[in-house]
Amino acid sequence: MIDISIIVPAYNAEKYLKACLESLINQTKKDIEIIAINDGSEDNTLDILNEYKNNYPNLIKVISQENQGLSVTRNVGIKNSTGKYVMFVDSDDEIYSELLEKLWNKTQEYPFDIVAFDVDLIYPDKTLTIKSGINENIQSLNKNDRNAYFTDMYCMACNKIYKREIFDDDNMLFVPNTWFEDVLFLHKLIPNLNSVGYIDYSGYKYYQRENSITYTYSDKLIDINNVMENILEYYKQNKFYNEYEAELEYMYVRYMFATYIKRLAKSKNKKKFNEGIEFAKKKVNEKFPDYKENKYLKSGGKAFYIKHFNKFFANIIYILEKSKMN
Repeated sequence: MIDISIIVPAYNAEKYLKACLESLINQTKKDIEIIAINDGSEDNTLDILNEYKNNYPNLIKVISQENQGLSVTRNVGIKNSTGKYVMFVDSDDEIYSELLEKLWNKTQEYPFDIVAFDVDLIYPDKTLTIKSGINENIQSLNKNDRNAYFTDMYCMACNKIYKREIFDDDNMLFVPNTWFEDVLFLHKLIPNLNSVGYIDYSGYKYYQRENSITYTYSDKLIDINNVMENILEYYKQNKFYNEYEAELEYMYVRYMFATYIKRLAKSKNKKKFNEGIEFAKKKVNEKFPDYKENKYLKSGGKAFYIKHFNKFFANIIYILEKSKMN
């Protein structure tokens, strides 16, 4: 019986793929499977995957498909998984050797819906540890517990394991052709969680590279508004909206005024940046005109920035981001 399925989408990943796979096959935890999906790569990714499959035929499954993007590829991995729990690892990242054993041991204390862990951000000259934002074990979640995940949870799919049965609901699968797919997935997951576990262990090596999606500009950034709208619609359709309206309002405003603006600041086109400021203000005021009264904007530096967001504050972000790029 497979305990944990590790899903590894791979697209043109030849440079980092071997290190990723080595970190998986060298786990101290046994009874795992690695499902590696070649997503239409144009380099030697498929050859590397087949080499590892031949060397570890009882451990690694390889699937190859035409390029369909990260969300579809993860879903393919989910559909082909047989583990009690599912985990996602990006093909240019790695995990520490004891991670899966620690996670599995936590699930043996209680069959949590998810178990979260911390993340190491690996820069060329330093390593920073990011806390998961889920910092305790809760066997029966209440509304206040879930509220905290809107404000505190590190919105990354790869720093958690999930009960396989969560994905029996098609609404929990990743939405194709979407940037910020982790944000969409995790916010749809929150109201459906009954229990969460946490291990105080930084188990994931999240490499910060110059060409990383997280740290580069793209016109697809506009997707952030589509993702916000998708989340709001999901909550309305499933009768969660009224219960979580304050949290959803805060989420929407924070992502538009903070995440979107920070990423937009990486554009070399100042006119496009200024247009983005107006776009964010327009969308927020259309959707939540009274957002300044939100209970999560009462105190703190981030709350002050969001509550008083304007072109001056946005340009400070622009300058700071440009200084990092020089």
